[in-house]
Amino acid sequence: MNKKVAFYTLGCKLNFSETSTIARSFNKEGFDRVDFSEKADIYVINTCTVTDNADKRFKTIVKQAQKINPDAFVAAVGCYAQLKPEELADVNGVDLVLGATEKFKITDYLNDLSKNDFGEVHSCEIEEADFYVGSYSLGDRTRAFLKVQDGCDYKCTFCTIPLARGISRSNALENVLKDAQDISKQNIKEIVLTGVNIGDYGKGEFGNKKHEHTFLDLVTELDKVQGIERLRISSIEPNLLKNETIDLVSRSRAFVPHFHIPLQSGSNAILKKMKRRYMRELYADRVSRIREVMPHACIGVDVIVGFPGETDELFLETYNFLANLDISYLHVFTYSERDNTQAITMDGVVPNNVRSKRSKMLRGLSVKKRRAFYENQLGTHRNVLFESENKEGYIYGFTENYVKVKTPWNPDLVNTLHDVKLTKIDEDGAVRLDFL
Repeated sequence: MNKKVAFYTLGCKLNFSETSTIARSFNKEGFDRVDFSEKADIYVINTCTVTDNADKRFKTIVKQAQKINPDAFVAAVGCYAQLKPEELADVNGVDLVLGATEKFKITDYLNDLSKNDFGEVHSCEIEEADFYVGSYSLGDRTRAFLKVQDGCDYKCTFCTIPLARGISRSNALENVLKDAQDISKQNIKEIVLTGVNIGDYGKGEFGNKKHEHTFLDLVTELDKVQGIERLRISSIEPNLLKNETIDLVSRSRAFVPHFHIPLQSGSNAILKKMKRRYMRELYADRVSRIREVMPHACIGVDVIVGFPGETDELFLETYNFLANLDISYLHVFTYSERDNTQAITMDGVVPNNVRSKRSKMLRGLSVKKRRAFYENQLGTHRNVLFESENKEGYIYGFTENYVKVKTPWNPDLVNTLHDVKLTKIDEDGAVRLDFL
């Protein structure tokens, strides 16, 4: 009988792509992959450190694994494992902790899979995380997450990602194109480009700061890959989203009209304290450029509330800026203190109850924005990619511009694309449709 391995991924699309790559290395060693809810010989948890909550959830997930199989070997990898390896190793039940460079060689660290009295740590100095490991997710859903870039050279005062993932570096263009071609052979209809700072693509392409290609080159070449119906850009910094890229997406064969652009604050005073590389005027300019060439595009925004020094007046600057901006939805993050960041030493700490209240206000605004965006799409003809789950008798999917739709369950629709007309918004917020 082959040994069994199960995976749990916390955090971002990039983590999902890397979990898939790590899973394939286990397959090569003769392991069978099972669901995390099933009994396995080894449980691998890919950690995240972007929010405080992700840290706390780790312990819960370890307990979950131990409940299913108390004798199972538990390994932690990922960002939190790089930043605080000893902390994870101290969690009851954890046997192995691997940092940023070690996680892709996890099978080299497995000997007899017997439980350890203490978690064993193998974690490099983050300066050593300077080589690139390509990744993409397969077999999990109707879309694949394709990693094109890793690490970040930005010095945002709230962020630990550069400490967890190292310097900005990229996959060679030919490797990305090969990965895209491999994915296209798996009958996957959509690829989502992912990385830590994907607009920085090209940097570190040759293992140093020299590079031949840019993000524009990347999207131009990917658009030519046959067999991929849809390409979606995940989060991209506003200062790196150039007019040329927006224009390319507007006339593209495969890139869909959906942008997710981190703002973090609508107050220039706070943006400066965060050491972001733009002011809100540039952000507004990016949104207006997208609307000019793609009026129907979906535009998502990341925003942080409760950053040190965010007074009521400065928060209202953010709220009003977003309320007047033609965007489609918000991802709202409540600021949480992270060790080894500049922000943790700043004055003007915002009380937790105030952070909570501001978060609630922006989440309410997001609901209104999404509703207005969906209402604006009613009556239009769109193209839908259907997902694989049967949820209470319905199948769900997303249009090219990221409108969530539903129709009565039909297994023949799974992982297929259809032209539809959007008709009405249902009680759960998804949009009903007529097939064309």
